[in-house]
Amino acid sequence: MRLFALFVTLAAATAFAGEYAVLASGARLHIDRHEADGAKVRLYYGTGFAEMNSSSLRGFEDDGIIAVPAVVALEAPVPAVAAPVAAPAPLGPLELADAAADKYGLPRELVRSVMAAESGMFAGAVSPKGAIGLMQLMPGTAQVLGVDPYDPAQNVDAGARYLRDLLERYNYGLRHALAAYNAGPGAVDKYNGIPPYRETIDYISRIEKKLKAANVVK
Repeated sequence: MRLFALFVTLAAATAFAGEYAVLASGARLHIDRHEADGAKVRLYYGTGFAEMNSSSLRGFEDDGIIAVPAVVALEAPVPAVAAPVAAPAPLGPLELADAAADKYGLPRELVRSVMAAESGMFAGAVSPKGAIGLMQLMPGTAQVLGVDPYDPAQNVDAGARYLRDLLERYNYGLRHALAAYNAGPGAVDKYNGIPPYRETIDYISRIEKKLKAANVVK
C-alpha cells in the first residue's frame, strides 16, 4: 500500500496529460503511460515508474486533459546600441595653416611659411623669449586675442588673424607685416620700417624665398 500511496502522491503532482490506471478496487491513478509485459504492468509517472501485477488493474482510461504547451518566456528585445562615433582626428600643422589662411583670406603658402619660420611646424615649440606653439604667440598677444596659445588650433587661428591685422595696419606691405610679426609692431614703428635686426632680416628673407618659389610674390 505504501508503494501505491507514493505513486498516487507523485501522480497528483504531475501537470501534463496522460491516462488513468484503474485499479481492481476502483481507485484511479494518474500516470503518463504504461507498458504491459506478460503478468506485469509498468506504470510511468514523472521520472519514475511502479510495477504491479496485471491482475491488480481493471484497465486504463484517457484522462481527457489537453496538454497545454509550455509557455516560452520571450526575452525583452535588447535595444540596439549605436556604435560609438570615433572623434575626428586632430588636424596637422599644414591643415591648420590652410584652414586659417582660408578663413582670413590669406595665401595658404604665406601662413605655412610663417609657421615654418616661427616653429619649424612643431606644436610644442617654446622660444627663449616665451613665444608659444606653431605660430609662436607671445603670452600677451594670445591674451589680447583671447586664445589658449597651447591649443594648436587656437594658436594657428590667432596667428593667422594677427598676421592679417598686421597686413591691414601696414597697408598690405608684406615686409613690414612680417617684420612686425617677428620683432613686434613697436620695433617697426620705431624705425619707421624694417628694424635693423639680423634675426628679423633673415626671417623676412626666408619667407620671401618660399613665397617667390610658390609664385605668391614676384
